Amino acid sequence: MSLSIEPIIYGLIFVGVLLLVEGIYLLIFGKSISLNSKVNRRLEMLEKGAGREQVLEQLRKEMSQHMKSRSIPVYAMLANKAQKANIAFTPGQIILMMVVLGVVAFLGLTFGTAASLPIRIVVSVLMGVGAVYVWINNKAKKRLDLIEEQLPDGVELMVRSLRVGHPFSSALQIVAKEVPDPLGTEMGVISDEASYGRDVSEAMKSMAERLDMQDLRFLAVAVTIQQQSGGNLAEILAGLAKVIRARFKLFRRVKAITAEAKWSGMFLSIFPIGALVMIQLLDPNYYDDVKETAYFIPACFVVAGFLIANIFVMRALVNIKV
Repeated sequence: MSLSIEPIIYGLIFVGVLLLVEGIYLLIFGKSISLNSKVNRRLEMLEKGAGREQVLEQLRKEMSQHMKSRSIPVYAMLANKAQKANIAFTPGQIILMMVVLGVVAFLGLTFGTAASLPIRIVVSVLMGVGAVYVWINNKAKKRLDLIEEQLPDGVELMVRSLRVGHPFSSALQIVAKEVPDPLGTEMGVISDEASYGRDVSEAMKSMAERLDMQDLRFLAVAVTIQQQSGGNLAEILAGLAKVIRARFKLFRRVKAITAEAKWSGMFLSIFPIGALVMIQLLDPNYYDDVKETAYFIPACFVVAGFLIANIFVMRALVNIKV
């Protein structure tokens, strides 16, 4: 029995390409781009000597550049995720990154496997695009999760600032200074835009739509209503902070309750594919007796269809909306 290690090599090459994306990103922009940084990126850029207008222009460009490039065919599927992740790379640089990673994957497949040239080209293209997509998707999910977690504390900090007599613009500046990324930089951009004449409620609505977060929409609506009809903004935001925190706790509770079902769904989706890979590894000649028959290729397509349908069905069953 011969043992083929090519599937393992394919997986290792993909993981290596994925790590290469993160390495290049951190190498170009440094640790300030990391969401784990204690000092938010806006403050770090200001501390390095950049002017306030220059920092605002750079951050606004990063926040809007991806949705403006949705007309690019390959980039269209990444634009929404890249916008939410606030990737500092320009769309052109991301596409160039796909090409570079595809070349790296092609070289790895050339020296590590015996696959034919067409297969190497197709797989390297899929790895280059797939690695960038997985990386951006993970960045977007992590960033949105952090904003959801930071938002109640940020709103409560605004409430305390308003209750001691600070205007709302000063409350935004305090949040921008005290809260780490990603919320700190987002609020800092709103504060700077308000200083240069933009309406605060419009800036908040724009942020909420860009990030597509319901809690941020609640915050924008609360500020808009207070500006139009008056009232005690501190009390409004205090109630909103309680609602946001309660929603966050509910999300976590639902996530904990459905964790077993999600892992079961993930296992049931991955197990058939894993079984096929193990059969190929342990006995590459397992299908030799049937692969020349007329029904083998149609059966493969039917099985692939069922596997894909299984993934979507299991995902729909465990994806509970709150």
